[in-house]
Amino acid sequence: MFFVDAIYNTEAKKLYIGQTHNVEQRLKEHNEHTFKGYTSRFQGEWVLIYKESVATRSEALVREKQLKSYRGRESLRNHIPE
Repeated sequence: MFFVDAIYNTEAKKLYIGQTHNVEQRLKEHNEHTFKGYTSRFQGEWVLIYKESVATRSEALVREKQLKSYRGRESLRNHIPE
């Protein structure tokens, strides 16, 4: 089982969309700046705002791409805490 997730940085007001098999571990890694990439550039806590399960990694990659589109990002904006 894989998950497509969206996390939001409340301080920087940034959205990140990704896929993983362990959402809790992945969120912890983003908050600890384990990755040298997009999420490590921003101070503040990343919070999970959306999670969706899919059967395979290939399905997760397809769904991740859909959520990264303009329409996908707009639908995720409804999940951002105010």
